[in-house]
Amino acid sequence: MTERKPPGVSFESWTDRQIREAEERGAFADLPGFGKPLAEVDEPYDELWWIRKKMAREGMTSMLPPALALRKEAEDALAAVAAAPSERAVRDLLEPVNEKIAAALLRPPPGPPLGRGRIDVDEAVREWREARGKA
Repeated sequence: MTERKPPGVSFESWTDRQIREAEERGAFADLPGFGKPLAEVDEPYDELWWIRKKMAREGMTSMLPPALALRKEAEDALAAVAAAPSERAVRDLLEPVNEKIAAALLRPPPGPPLGRGRIDVDEAVREWREARGKA
């Protein structure tokens, strides 16, 4: 489809002819998604759709700088403690986050400062016990 539109031919008819000839040659037969509905046709418009798709393709889960993402991860882990079924589960939630915090304190990531220390796991377990009435 690199040829130019001939003079004197309307653009629409020239384009329609190009598409028809390509269909006849079978140029559109093996396209991915052929015969399937458009994936997000019913979703509301999101002007940042292409950024979200790119991030998903590259495995990025957050647009936050690393320090803020770690701070959010710590907050989420502390919030999840309430639903933990056992002390071991509380420790399993908090210890990996503590390791990341310790690494970030030794070698600060780019961006704003982390602004928090390690989580006191034993204190979190004690609070978990008190909330469950298992003092």
